[in-house]
Amino acid sequence: MNIIAVIPARMDSSRFPGKPMKLIHGIPMIGHCYFRSKMSSIINDVYVATCDQIIFDYITSIGGKAIMTANTHERASDRAAEAMLIIEKQLGIKVDVVVMIQGDEPMTYPEMIDEAVAPLLKDKHVKITNLVADIETVEEFEDPNEVKVVLDKNSNALYFSREPIPSRRKGVLDVPMKKQVCIIPFKRDFLLEYNDWSQTPLEIIESVDMMRIIENGQSIKMIHTSYKTKAVDTLQDLLQVEKLMKNDSLLKLYGRPNPSLN
Repeated sequence: MNIIAVIPARMDSSRFPGKPMKLIHGIPMIGHCYFRSKMSSIINDVYVATCDQIIFDYITSIGGKAIMTANTHERASDRAAEAMLIIEKQLGIKVDVVVMIQGDEPMTYPEMIDEAVAPLLKDKHVKITNLVADIETVEEFEDPNEVKVVLDKNSNALYFSREPIPSRRKGVLDVPMKKQVCIIPFKRDFLLEYNDWSQTPLEIIESVDMMRIIENGQSIKMIHTSYKTKAVDTLQDLLQVEKLMKNDSLLKLYGRPNPSLN
């Protein structure tokens, strides 16, 4: 089984421009994503997919593998699909599973990747999974930068939104508050199928890749993770993550800053 991780990253973020190269404990955020993904026991190799030379050059400077993609992609999943085809051409073989790990998840634990991939290996009918975690505060629940998700009774995604769903407005305060964690394994052919679909109305409205799948009538198996992580969408998030990672056990394994970046 050939399983690769692809980390899409671009400098032109609408909410936080240049965030992949912002330093966290002396290391660019994209570096944290790369180093931590490499620790997964289930991944054969890790690639960063980007349209920016500065990211490409940084990843190659630390001995990593980077793929230059088009600068026209609006969704990370589309960039991951292009990168996968380039990688297959370079290797001369087809991959089986592509794990898309967003480049703004610097607190990723390798075990999270393993638990996200496991259902695809056990069940031939599962085409895609996505990690989901509990939201612990109302403030986070109401944060428009945090993608919320509601599930059916079989742990398939019903809907993703940046709005607080399900609603707490009718006096029901104890609602299940869940967030998307952007570790998303695709079976190879399903990623290409996804890439062939046009953007869908709700995908555009919510600005969430996964809505394209739901709008095309396909299931997304959501896998609960108990690992505590924080995605970076704003400068405030970056400062919060730096505090959270102060005593991070994984950081101690790779955390020598690149002198050229200081």
